[in-house]
Amino acid sequence: MLQSLLAGTSNQAVLAIFAIGLIAGLARGFSGFGAALIFVPLASSVIGPKLAAPLLLVVDGVMSVGFLRGAWRLADKTNVFVMAIGALVGVPLGTYALAQLDPLIIRWSIIAIVVMLLLLLISGWRYDGRPRAHLTVAVGAISGLFSGAAQVGGPPVVAYWLGGGIPGNTVRANIILYFAVSSAITAVSYLWGGLITVPIITLAIVVAPSYGVGLWLGAHMFGIASETTFRRLCFGLIALSALISLPVLDGILR
Repeated sequence: MLQSLLAGTSNQAVLAIFAIGLIAGLARGFSGFGAALIFVPLASSVIGPKLAAPLLLVVDGVMSVGFLRGAWRLADKTNVFVMAIGALVGVPLGTYALAQLDPLIIRWSIIAIVVMLLLLLISGWRYDGRPRAHLTVAVGAISGLFSGAAQVGGPPVVAYWLGGGIPGNTVRANIILYFAVSSAITAVSYLWGGLITVPIITLAIVVAPSYGVGLWLGAHMFGIASETTFRRLCFGLIALSALISLPVLDGILR
C-alpha cells in the first residue's frame, strides 16, 4: 500500500532522497536559496525530474512557511510583487516544458542550467544598478521559467538584487518572500499540469523531516558561520551534485 502511494519508489531511493533533502535544506536555510541547485539534479537521477521538481516545490513550500513572517516585515514588497508579474509569464512555460519533454532531455537540461547558474554565482557578477520595473519583470520571467521547469530560479534573482545597493537583510527577505509567491504560482501551474499527485504528497511527507532539519540548522548558522566559507561549500556541493547526476553515469552509480 505504502509503495503504491510512493509511486513505486524503492526504500533505497527514499533514503537517498531523505539525505539529499537534508543537505539541500541546510543550504536553503542559511542563504535563502540554493536548495534546488543541489536537490533537483540529484533527486532527478533517482526518481526522475517529473517527480523531483514538484516534490521539492511541496516540501520547500510547506517547510519554509516559518520564514515568511520575518521576510514580510523586512522585504521591499513592491519590488517583490513587480518581479512576481514576470513569474506569472515564465512559470507556465517552464511547467509545460517539464510536463511535455522527454525525462532524459529534461535531466540534461537541468544539469546544463545548474552549471550555467553556478558559474554565474561563482563569477560574483551582480547587476550594479538600482532595480527598475522592466528589468525586475524580465528577471522574474527568467526565474519563473527556470522554476517551472526545474525549481532552479534562484540565481538570476540573487544576481539582480544583491548588486543593487539594497541592504543585505532586505535582499534576503526579498528572496524568501519572492519565492513564496513564485512557489504559489508554480503550485497552481503544477496542479493544472497534473504534476502534483497523491504519490508526490506522500513522498513529501516522508522527506519533509530531513529537509526541515536542514532548514533549521542552516537558519541558525546564518550570522554565526563564515558566509564566505559556507558559500564556497555550497558551490562545491552544487558542482558535485551536477557531476553525480550526469545521465552517462547512471550505469555506474545507479
